[in-house]
Amino acid sequence: MTLLPFIVLIGAMFLMTRSAKNKQRQAAQMRDQMGPGTGVRTIGGMYATVKEVHDDAVLLEVAPGVHAFYAKNAVGAVLDDAEYNRIVHGIDPDETDDDTPVVPDDASSLTEAEAEGETGTADGDAEAADEGKKTDLSKPSAAADAPKEDKRDGDSDAK
Repeated sequence: MTLLPFIVLIGAMFLMTRSAKNKQRQAAQMRDQMGPGTGVRTIGGMYATVKEVHDDAVLLEVAPGVHAFYAKNAVGAVLDDAEYNRIVHGIDPDETDDDTPVVPDDASSLTEAEAEGETGTADGDAEAADEGKKTDLSKPSAAADAPKEDKRDGDSDAK
């Protein structure tokens, strides 16, 4: 009866070490799948492309033309091409280009298209309507003609 807690404790330790070894084996298999051109995520969360694989290290391209050596153990996940392109480049293979709306660089093309749809011509009618509504933004001439008082440093304002 006194041996039962020890047996349970030994059994629990055996199960925990077995699951840890299984995870290590799976991680080693994942790292063995790496090859040049494979997208990876490091344990620090950086996404990169594998350029070279060595015994204990990998050469990763972290940005175009920027290479860095990392330990193989620093690779947290090997990503398939579709997932890597979706995360890093924003390319989703499920989306089709036909459904995505075309966004112009500026708003002028949106207003021209709106005006063309309503009146038939964008420039002619819009310019004719604007000519009658022009606003004079110049300064009033009365303020410009007002005489300026000549004051010198020695003059006083008192009368």
